[in-house]
Amino acid sequence: MADSPRSAEKSRETKETKITVKVNVDGVGKSKIDTGIGFFDHMLESFAKHSAIDLDVKCKGDLHIDMHHTMEDVGIVLGGAIKDALTKETGGFTGITRFGHAYIPMDETLARASIDLCNRPYLVWKVEFTRDKVGEVDTELFKEFFHAFAMSSGACLHIECLYGVNTHHIAEACFKALARAVRMAGENDPRLAGQAASTKGSL
Repeated sequence: MADSPRSAEKSRETKETKITVKVNVDGVGKSKIDTGIGFFDHMLESFAKHSAIDLDVKCKGDLHIDMHHTMEDVGIVLGGAIKDALTKETGGFTGITRFGHAYIPMDETLARASIDLCNRPYLVWKVEFTRDKVGEVDTELFKEFFHAFAMSSGACLHIECLYGVNTHHIAEACFKALARAVRMAGENDPRLAGQAASTKGSL
């Protein structure tokens, strides 16, 4: 992965997972993903493509127990890496649009994501699945991923599925909506002249 001013690498190792994530937020959406969970890999590849973030994720987790630790911990490291990439030059969320949103239709499903890169992490999750699993993944674990991502990236994140039936479509539309919202929020805004988009002067 080519280095750029807005790139970062972050690692985390516990008794449950060993993870390394590399991001370039000014990339073109190239990805190399290996979490050991096929459907989750597919979601992260989709996130990379639609956020235009070059993304390299390597995770070895305790999948002999279940997928919870892997999906949650990847959210922690991915969110932290994106935050590091966006803030490493200035130490804060400065010069970027800050807010982002997206509506993503996928056949019968419509998902919405709204994000504020503000260092006040919060998750609103209004997503209901019609089945307990998609592929081999327990659908309840998607909330764990998005919550971990929001907390570690410092984002106020609202994810909603406005309607939908197919479980695959619901999950994928949520990941794509997050991707497009992050892409919008992380764009440099030249009119800010390097300042934070906040009346407080910093975020």
